[in-house]
Amino acid sequence: MDSVRCETVDGRTVVTLDNPDLRNALTVEMAEELSKSLDSLDDSVRCVVLQGAGKTFCAGGDIEAMLEIAHSESEESAQEVSDDRLETVARPIVDAVRTVHECPVPTVAKVDGPAFGAGAALALACDVVLASKRAEMSFGFRQVGLSVDSGTSYLLPRVVGLNVAKELVYTGELVDADRGEAIGLFNEVYPAEEFEQRTHGFIDRIASGPTAALRESKRLLDRSFERSFDEAVEAELEGVGRTASTDDHIEGVTAFVEGRDPEFEGE
Repeated sequence: MDSVRCETVDGRTVVTLDNPDLRNALTVEMAEELSKSLDSLDDSVRCVVLQGAGKTFCAGGDIEAMLEIAHSESEESAQEVSDDRLETVARPIVDAVRTVHECPVPTVAKVDGPAFGAGAALALACDVVLASKRAEMSFGFRQVGLSVDSGTSYLLPRVVGLNVAKELVYTGELVDADRGEAIGLFNEVYPAEEFEQRTHGFIDRIASGPTAALRESKRLLDRSFERSFDEAVEAELEGVGRTASTDDHIEGVTAFVEGRDPEFEGE
């Protein structure tokens, strides 16, 4: 059975981690399926939504696989065990998180339950994280005696700042929805009973936007930390040049002049 379900309707691709018996832990199979699902998106997709089936977003890496490799230490050197874990378990997860992070269209994580370790990094790899009051997030790699992985050292400080990132990693704190919203892990937190309705409205606003312009804006924002101000504004001018000829730009200007809401087609 596939551990990742992918469905596209009206330009909205919903990717569901679907192994609730393992709390949607990122097994090698799931990580590889997730990467393939996002790599195969076509040009009609205007927004990607990532969610978990059942009561958990993603419980992190596959602990059973880690144990299997660790228990082989009696037959192999510690370095061989470490290398095995890196290539067998960690690498596919890193690739999956990278694929989410590099997705060219806007991405939204729907976190309606726990997101731990690599699962938390997977959520932060999305552009926006929407949470319910049931959401919890932890970067508790310390609990299993490991340093951070899955892109956490890159993603977490950019979201919450370096000092708070260190705090969350050093303590392994289980962050609830209110604290997560306060420190910026979650963009929005909704009551559990309203979660589907409220997230649908948020996602619809993104997916019905001017897709080419949002894709260009995403590229500009993602590169902003590595550019000077002058480099950033020059890149923006180039982006405006590319999006000024789109049908959505013409529709946006026309709608503004006519005093109505624009109806963007994503072209």
